[in-house]
Amino acid sequence: MTLTTILCPLDFSAASAALVGYAAALAVGTGAELRLLYVQEPMPAGQALEPEAALTAHRAAAEAAGAPRVRTALVHGEAAPSILAEAERHRADLIVIGAHGQTCLSRFLMGNTAELVVRTAPCPTLLVRE
Repeated sequence: MTLTTILCPLDFSAASAALVGYAAALAVGTGAELRLLYVQEPMPAGQALEPEAALTAHRAAAEAAGAPRVRTALVHGEAAPSILAEAERHRADLIVIGAHGQTCLSRFLMGNTAELVVRTAPCPTLLVRE
């Protein structure tokens, strides 16, 4: 199987750094483009997140790991449908997704998100456990 595009959705949990490293290693080994994706869902009042800065840091880590081409994307919407739409839009050959998020709520949401992505993705999906 030839990989040209790897999609790696992130939730910016502590496990995201390891997930990016794993996806970057696959990109290095295959020469595939690595697309790091963050889906910004509506947040409860009082919570703040700077996804651009986090995406930039993860991109730098992937590039430092030797990934040949790294792109980042920030989209707004619900996580699973947005991930699936991005996979379709960029004709991803593989989705590398984490099994859990950082907080109890994130863990619950990311678990459900990962399960839905694994079950309905248009391409193979690699589920990476924390």
